[in-house]
Amino acid sequence: MTNNQIWFKGVRSSKFRHVYGEPAKRDKCYENIQITKNAHDSQFCAVNPKFLAVVTEVAGGGAFIVVPLTCTGRLDFNASKVTGHSGPILDIKWNPFNDNVIASCSDDCTIKLWHIPDGGLAVHLNDWLVELQGHKRRVAYIEWHPTAENVLFSAGFDHLVIVWNIEKGEAINVIDCHRDAIHSMSLNRDGSLLATTCKDKKLRVIEPRSGIVKSEGICHEGSKASKVTYLGSSGRLLTTGFSRHSDRRYAVWDENDLSKPLFSDTIDSSSGIVFPFYDPDTNIVFLAGKGDGNIRFYEICNEPPYIHYLSQVISGNPQRGLGVMPKRGLNAMHCEIYRFYKLHATKGLCEPISMIVPRKSDQFHEDLYPDTAAGKPALTAQEWIKGSNSNPILISMKGGNNSLDIHAIKQRKQKHQEKEPSAIDNNRRKFQFLSTETIPDYRPKDLIDEKIKKTNTNQTTKFQQLQQIWSSTIEGPNKDIPLIKEINSIGDNILTEHDLRAAYQSQSDEIRKLKKQLANSEQRVKELEEHIRRLTGK
Repeated sequence: MTNNQIWFKGVRSSKFRHVYGEPAKRDKCYENIQITKNAHDSQFCAVNPKFLAVVTEVAGGGAFIVVPLTCTGRLDFNASKVTGHSGPILDIKWNPFNDNVIASCSDDCTIKLWHIPDGGLAVHLNDWLVELQGHKRRVAYIEWHPTAENVLFSAGFDHLVIVWNIEKGEAINVIDCHRDAIHSMSLNRDGSLLATTCKDKKLRVIEPRSGIVKSEGICHEGSKASKVTYLGSSGRLLTTGFSRHSDRRYAVWDENDLSKPLFSDTIDSSSGIVFPFYDPDTNIVFLAGKGDGNIRFYEICNEPPYIHYLSQVISGNPQRGLGVMPKRGLNAMHCEIYRFYKLHATKGLCEPISMIVPRKSDQFHEDLYPDTAAGKPALTAQEWIKGSNSNPILISMKGGNNSLDIHAIKQRKQKHQEKEPSAIDNNRRKFQFLSTETIPDYRPKDLIDEKIKKTNTNQTTKFQQLQQIWSSTIEGPNKDIPLIKEINSIGDNILTEHDLRAAYQSQSDEIRKLKKQLANSEQRVKELEEHIRRLTGK
């Protein structure tokens, strides 16, 4: 009896114990993609609620395709691409606060920002918004700041990490503390600290605005690349790497003391680099190996050993890279807590894989979906540069993507009272203009011109009369009395009941005309739809 009780205590209960991976059906996948065969250890895939971007294989430069998320199935062989780089593209990342802007870094030592229209690309895109030049060798990785707007981090093979302000198109800081090639970067929840792994086998925690190394220590002793991710705002990090005997391992660290890990364990003996993906809402970390088809997931807690194995998704199709959908793009009604976009290594296929918590009810489950990060910045670039830190603005998954934290937005607006330089303001207006949809005006041109003419006449006539009376009477001996009388007479004319009734009648006539035009347009649309239905035989 005692042994049974001890064994039962060893079984840890968790609501994520039975999470499973559900691959999408074939018609929901993206086929016929010429996925790049570059050996660089990045994901080559980026996704947001609007678009999927995948780095493709091309000759004589670098390119990636951008596909609207709804355009599933077999893609056109000659699909439009982003083709502005002169060297192979090594990493791509969507702007977390603007779903139409994507950043890419390349072998040509540059970082470029691109604007993608809402409907996707109609032709090849080679005109960039911003080009960032500063690295002396190829740029390996890029990361967006999680809470500050228009702040971008880049790591190059020149052993530098550069913090960019893309509004000005210039560097905020150049971090030069690495002795060898940088393998990965990760920012904590509010973006105040940057963690990096390096080829010199060291893990570093850096203050990005000053470049000061807060702490450093030996990460993994293997010769292959190590990867790091911050575990939210807990002050802990998780790294993946290799032992001396080439076993794949993971370790949990305290950001203030990197002399030894809080906990470490072996994963397996495969050869592919392991990438960590952390979900701060559910405290689950996913470990996916490059070149194998397994995705393991663990639950993070605040007590030793800090990490507990849950389960894994096993597949016979190896993966070349994985894109991750932001939480605001998931389907909460199907208990979906995470979604990968898997690039198959052996065929040109991108396959969505949803991580599902099995629940019988199709209602919203609040325990699975705490408030998550919104697509709105909590700080401007200038505020972050001056030393401000802020946690992300949160939205509720229950109300969709529009239920923003109003209190947080009001606080942010109060902070923005300070006037910004004109160059920054112009860039901000450009980004806002590009991401704003144009609302067409379907009114007849004659009606618009007539309305503008009436408005201009009404605005100028009374002011001209006042100006003439003022100039004519100001020189006279009894200037005050005529001036007051004339102004009073004009005021009486403006505010007469007859004028108000006439204006009301004119507006009513215009409204009736517009309603009639709208009814005629709707009738015409119905006739055209019926005609099309007859022609197609449906």
